[in-house]
Amino acid sequence: MERLYAPWRTQYVTTDKKKKIDGCVFCHIAKTLDDDKELGVLHREEDFFIVMNKYPYSPGHFMIIPNLHTSNLEDLDPQVFAKMSICAQKGVKMLKEVLNAQGVNIGMNLGKAAGAGIAEHIHLHLLPRWKGDTNFITTIGDTRVYGSEMDEIYNKLKNVAADYFR
Repeated sequence: MERLYAPWRTQYVTTDKKKKIDGCVFCHIAKTLDDDKELGVLHREEDFFIVMNKYPYSPGHFMIIPNLHTSNLEDLDPQVFAKMSICAQKGVKMLKEVLNAQGVNIGMNLGKAAGAGIAEHIHLHLLPRWKGDTNFITTIGDTRVYGSEMDEIYNKLKNVAADYFR
């Protein structure tokens, strides 16, 4: 039998139930201003924040999330969405320059039918990509392999985020 080890998952499966977030996780992050490192927040603006995805599709995957709790993009103030879009452009540059991403997927899954994992609060994904970063293990084994520790990637991006998102 083959064995794959993912030690970073230990924290998820052993997390004290008292620390589990009740309600919308994104609203919790929006309101919790004093724990950015633990929450994986890279940057905050007045109307939205940028946070690492705890269960990324690829290393460095982060999201731009409005503070407003809504499942409908059409309910978001166009000015806020415009500012989020500008940050997405800057985020692409950061991923290319800091993580040497060869490409970036950007997208929103609006609603459960569109594949949203957290459908009640819209969010914009930025996923860095590299040639050959997908293979059989993801498709057949339903497993992801990352070449770097998540904390290492977070620290690398957090250390430069202020320079990119000003």
